[in-house]
This record gives sequence, structure tokens and C-alpha cells, in this order.
Amino acid sequence: MPGPDGILALATHPERPGRVVAGLASGRVAISQDGGRTWKDRVIGNGEGAVDTVTMSAGQPDMMYAAIRGDGIWKSEDAGRNWSLAMDRPWLDNAERDLRALASVDLATGMGGIWIYAGTDTGITRVPDCFCRWQDVQPGNAMDALVAGDAPPPEAPLPSGEPVRALAGAHTASETLYAALPSGVWSSRDAGVVWSRLTSGDASAVAVNPIDPEHIVAALDGGLKQSRDRGTTWFALSTS
Repeated sequence: MPGPDGILALATHPERPGRVVAGLASGRVAISQDGGRTWKDRVIGNGEGAVDTVTMSAGQPDMMYAAIRGDGIWKSEDAGRNWSLAMDRPWLDNAERDLRALASVDLATGMGGIWIYAGTDTGITRVPDCFCRWQDVQPGNAMDALVAGDAPPPEAPLPSGEPVRALAGAHTASETLYAALPSGVWSSRDAGVVWSRLTSGDASAVAVNPIDPEHIVAALDGGLKQSRDRGTTWFALSTS
């Protein structure tokens, strides 16, 4: 089992209920197929960059993605056995930005395939899983953005300049996204164009129940809270 001080990220998929993928500070991913009882690990690249976040493709659970600090997105098409570089880090606000969060979103890009959303220290961005180019989140698909040129400003974006520490999607509602920021847990019902804050507090993680999309759990102000109504009301989650 990977040491608890070395685990930076975890990912699961509803079509692979026993599989858990862990991103490690040592530049490796550890994968369990039996709910965490046993683990196998793989080095990504030269193993020098921490694996800050991991996710599995919404439609292909054997397709995995990992963000390497100081590098970019790496992908595996065979459930983590082999890895290759898929995309460099995005260039945002005059610098390359490391990826703090990844989420595969089952929405058509217009270029064949679906989206991968990424959280950075300065906000959110996305790339089609053909890995052609990073794009700002905007209405329409990737082809619309190419034709239109500059992206129109979103009507209600996430707070500017805040790190997006975690992203989560509802598998049964592809356009619904949740984000954990220092200002709280935020939600979008239109794939990231318009956002609203569900609850305030210092949020470091958020997850959605794969069976019940109404059920959300978030790490807030050093504790765990949950909502059973998509974030309308929140209460403490007992750890006993």
C-alpha cells in the first residue's frame, strides 16, 4: 500500500467499482483493483515530478490521465500499465501552469472525443481529449471556439485568480461540475460557463456519489461536510 504521506490524489470510476488510482509524490501512480487491499505502482516519465492529480476517462475507464508537476498531462490507454506524454501544461497569465485538478467530462468537443477540464492556480481551463490545444471554457464546442477566435467572457466565471484545488463531475449529469476553491464549493450546470457558490469556506476537495448525483461530499475548513440535495443544504459528515 502507498504511504499515506505520499498520496496526492485519488480517482475512481463507477464502471470499475474495485479500482482506485492514486497519484504519488514520488512520481508514480499506484493502482488497486480490489478496493485498496493490494496495490501495483508504475513510474510515469522519469519519475522526477510529483503526480498532483489523476482521473479516468468518463467513457473509457481503462483510459487514465495524470498531471505531473513541472511537466503536463500523461495518459495510459491500458489501465495504467504504460504511460505517454499527452499535452504540455497550459499557458495562462504569462506562465505555464501546473494542473491541480483533472476531470473527464462526457460532452462532445466537436472534434471527436470528449473534454478534459483542468484546475490551475489561476482558474479553470480545458482541452479536448485529442489534445490539440488548451481552451478557455466558453459556450459551444471546440470548433465553435476555433471559428470565433477569442472566447467571449463568461457570464459568471469562477473567482479570478483563485486556485482550483479539485474538480468533480456527476456521471449521470454531464453538464454538472463542482469545484473546490479557497472561497468555497462552487457549481456549474452548463459545463463550466456559469458558476454559483454552493457554500463558503476553505474547500480543498469535492466528490459526487456515482450512484446518487444529489449526494456531494466536500472537505471544508479542515472537516468533512455533505449535501443530499446538490448543495442546497450542508451538514457535518461524521467520521465515527
